Amino acid sequence: MTTTGTAIDATQIEADARRLAASHPAEIIAEALSRFDSLTVSFSGAEDVVLIDLAVREAEKQGRSFSVFTLDTGRLHPETLEFIQQVSDHYGVTIEAFAPQAAAVERLVRAKGLFSFRSDGHQECCGIRKVEPLGRALADVDAYITGQRKDQSPGTRAEIPVVQLDPGFGRQDNPLVKFNPLANWTSAQVWQQIMAYGVPYNPLHDRGFKSIGCAPCTRATHPGEHERAGRWWWEEATQKECGLHAINLAEPAE
Repeated sequence: MTTTGTAIDATQIEADARRLAASHPAEIIAEALSRFDSLTVSFSGAEDVVLIDLAVREAEKQGRSFSVFTLDTGRLHPETLEFIQQVSDHYGVTIEAFAPQAAAVERLVRAKGLFSFRSDGHQECCGIRKVEPLGRALADVDAYITGQRKDQSPGTRAEIPVVQLDPGFGRQDNPLVKFNPLANWTSAQVWQQIMAYGVPYNPLHDRGFKSIGCAPCTRATHPGEHERAGRWWWEEATQKECGLHAINLAEPAE
């Protein structure tokens, strides 16, 4: 792993991914905190609050700091908006919200209406409401932490490492390091952590929502359904990424 201000070597990042693969998420977060001055946590769901909880504990040990951001797409459930404030208050952290560009949203709605994603795919809407704001959120950081897990989506996330370079949002002159500390955890492990440490969670989970995104694109799941079955349920499983983790859809190198 490299320290801030030092050239980031892709080969070294791959080696670090192997070295940290069996590490506890807290250990991965501790390393991220120790090596990057400009580090942020991407917050939206249950996994991300576990990350914030762990990061707060590790930051206190090290005397380090980190930031937290969320994407306010304009179509989140009311419960999610209240939850964001609850997490901010609970941990005493500022959660910076990044919203889509109003003009881009207006152009899309005028041209295609409010629910075009149900007929021509969610990528365009997510590109405006999520991907572009994420680019702004990551523009000035060296590394970020996400709550991705391998078991969230076998079709797109089965191979994610605990740390990687993010070529989608990084630049050649400013590579971006992406940590996925929970990559090897299961949903059950995440919820064990939530219960054990009193971590706040979105009340929609108690109503059958296992994976929560924008209101029009998220539904409660039935017993036995995979957690991502409630996201863009009208689309094929291998396309269930909104563009935030587009690297997951990349063809593997031969």
